[in-house]
Parts: sequence; structure tokens; C-alpha cells
Amino acid sequence: MNREVEVVVTGVGAVTCHGAGADTLWRAMTAAGTRLPDRPADPLARMDLPLISLVPDPDLTAERATRFASLAAAEALADAGLDAASLDTARTAVVLGSCMGEPGPNERGRGDGDWSPPFRLAAALAAELGLFATVHDIANACAAGAYALGIAADLVRAGEAEIVLAGGSDAYSRVALGCFNRLGAVDPERCRPFEKDRAGTVFAEGAGVLVVESAAHARARGALPQDPGAPEGPDRALRLAGVAWSCDADHPTAPRPDGEQIVRAMREAVGDAAHEVGCVVPHGTGTRLNDVLESRALRQVLGERTAHVPLYSLKALLGHCGGASAALAAVAAALILRHGAVPPNVPLKEQDPECEVLLPQGAAVPLPASARRVLVNAYGFGGNNASLVLAAGPGPREGGDRR
Repeated sequence: MNREVEVVVTGVGAVTCHGAGADTLWRAMTAAGTRLPDRPADPLARMDLPLISLVPDPDLTAERATRFASLAAAEALADAGLDAASLDTARTAVVLGSCMGEPGPNERGRGDGDWSPPFRLAAALAAELGLFATVHDIANACAAGAYALGIAADLVRAGEAEIVLAGGSDAYSRVALGCFNRLGAVDPERCRPFEKDRAGTVFAEGAGVLVVESAAHARARGALPQDPGAPEGPDRALRLAGVAWSCDADHPTAPRPDGEQIVRAMREAVGDAAHEVGCVVPHGTGTRLNDVLESRALRQVLGERTAHVPLYSLKALLGHCGGASAALAAVAAALILRHGAVPPNVPLKEQDPECEVLLPQGAAVPLPASARRVLVNAYGFGGNNASLVLAAGPGPREGGDRR
């Protein structure tokens, strides 16, 4: 592993309940509207709260997660200026995270047909693109998309790949929805992170895919300036400046009450540049414990700046996209950096006083020139924690360690 290899993000793609496309996501982010979840047309979804924010597509029996990943990847490749021919000439990998993989075929009817392996999203995407490549499906719950991006960075730094399609995808799953109903973890209204009277989360469909690339390869193909010291500009490639993982090893579903490992992942991701973090896209699920714990952990990492660093609560806009949530949060972080502003959050009725974080309402907040980094957090069942940092502008030195 060569940590002096600089890793950049050169393209992004998204599919959400607001429709396909990163531009569509950005318009929804800036509009800051409240979207109520859907009730899927599934007669077998016999549960108290069958609520989920669906991607606009009525066919629940199709292989939705696979299709969402394909659409997001095609957009990310176009955004990066890559095509099939350029992928053929590079060392390429595909890494996708998911909570449920591709549940569609196994959940048709009562699930009494032939069973097929659900975690095959990365393999399906590689096959679609005609790639003979390193392929990884990541399945560690709601942190999977962040782990996928971390593995992508490791593949680039290890010299195993020059280009990695990385991210996550999740689609409607009756099993997942039923499990969260049995856990009593579904909010009857919508996903409302940091609200005083929040009562759980609400799932959503979606996919986020990013093109992760070595800076040297991106520069050689003209996606970055030839001069390493030249500013790339707000609309060009972004650096994957830090990635860190940790594990609570404490409880199957709940985070450790002291938040020690959550703090550890954040601190390792931001390194000595906590003062340059200009925005946080939190995990923020809307569950009672998670939001308070993450708010306290942020205060340990950012210190007094916590009161002044804006959070963008993506799940309030989309719902909880499971294993795709961190990948979509990274796409949102990239859009924030490209546009140089943090959009207003979906309006809060009343913020939980135990969540002492800044959630801007009503108007966008410009990113200061001195704070062009966005911290993204992701946590999952099994104590899986991950944090990553996207940064705009050139690095401190060519080939330097950005963590």
C-alpha cells in the first residue's frame, strides 16, 4: 500500500426517489422540500408501517438495485469523461455496497421460487460494461457504501487499479421493511433526523456511484491539469482526502453508548485538518440513539467549531438508502464542493436540544475558501463505522499523504 498515491473522484452519478441524475439530486437539495414516503403496491407487505421512498418506477418485481447501479454508473462515467474503450485500456475495478443486494428475484410472490445469490451487483455491472476486472460486493449493512469507497482508495493506492467504479445501491425489500417494523424502528411520518419527536427511520431506494481514480491516471488522460500545483477549480476532480473504518464490537444493532469507535473513525479520516472541514453529511438516521450519539461525537472531533460547521442532513431529503446511503452522501458532498455551498436542510419542526449541531434552514451557506472539505459519516448494524473526507483544490504536495 502506497499512501503517497493521490486518489481523486472524477465523476459522480445518482438515482434517488427524486429521479435519476446528480443534477436532479442537487435540485432537490436546493429546493429543500419535504417528500412523504410511499406505500409500495405489494399485497404481501403485511406490516404496520410499509413506508419507503421509492425511485419513480412502478415495477417492484424487477431487478431494481441492479438497474439503479447501472444508471448511476453510466452517469458517473460520462461525468468523468470515460467510455468503454478507456476502461479497456486501464486497470479497472468495481466495488459496490448494499444492505440487501438484489432482493427482487428472491422476494417475488412468497419467495418460494428458485433462490439466487443477492450480492452480485458489482459482478452484474462489470459484466454489463464488458470488464474483466477486480470485482467486490460489500455487504456490511448501512456503512457498505462508505466501505466500498475506502476499498476503492486502497485498490488505487496498492496499484491494483487505476480506475474504480465505487458506491452502493439498494432497492425495495419486503424482508428488510418487515424486519424494521418488527424492531419498532420505523417513523410513522417520514425520516426526520435530529427532530425532537423523531421515532425511527424510513428507508428509501437509491444508488450512488463515483469514479475513483489515481491522480496520475486522471492527469495523463487530461482530466486534471498537467501542473500538479494548478487549482482544478470548483467543478473539477475532488480528492478523496481521508477514509477510516472502525468497529464497535459491542451490540448487533446499537452503537456503543460512549461513541468511542465513531470518534476514532472520524478523527482518522480528518487527520490534522479538522479545521478545514466546512460541512458534514452525517449518518443521521432519525433513530433516537444514533442522532444524539453522532452529535456528541462530532463535538469531540470538531470541538468548538461544531456550532459553526453546517450539517447537511441528506436522509431528511431522501430517507435512509441503506447500503447506498453513504455513497449518495459522498455524491452530495461532491456536489456541495463543486457548487461551493451547503444547501438548506429540509425544515425542522423542532430540533432535539440534545443534538447540538448546526442544521441551516431557509438559505444556502457558502463554503469558506479555507474550509473546502466535507466529512461524510456512515454507521451500520454490527458496529460498522466509516468516515471519509472529500476535498476541493490541489493537495499540499504532489503525491503527498492526504490523511
